[in-house]
Amino acid sequence: MSSGAPGASAPAVLANKKQQGSTVLPTKRQESILELAKLLDQRVRVKCLGGREVKGALRGYDDLVNLVLEDCDEFLRDPHDPNYRITNETRKLGLVVIRGTQVSLVAPEDGMEEIENPFLEADGGDDEAGDS
Repeated sequence: MSSGAPGASAPAVLANKKQQGSTVLPTKRQESILELAKLLDQRVRVKCLGGREVKGALRGYDDLVNLVLEDCDEFLRDPHDPNYRITNETRKLGLVVIRGTQVSLVAPEDGMEEIENPFLEADGGDDEAGDS
């Protein structure tokens, strides 16, 4: 029986894939760049891929960014607007679980703090415009 055939043992299939040079499992777990832990038990606003926006108290999350929001309100859209823009009207949803694949933005409702831009190079003090 060949190692790629149906019914082949899992170790044989994995060994065959490793011989072909393909990676089966990631070797190192990648850390999330989201710092949702500091937003726990705070009010957040979440934008979803379908255009929905909700706000509520973040009670939990996982590695896949599945979110649990308590006391959640959904912002309603204007049905008369061709772009279905978000209005200030809300409807109460209560306790909500939002699937991580739908989450596009999570922001604190109270505002945000400014952080240093990690992509800007540090100014070394050599000012080319000042050379005269």
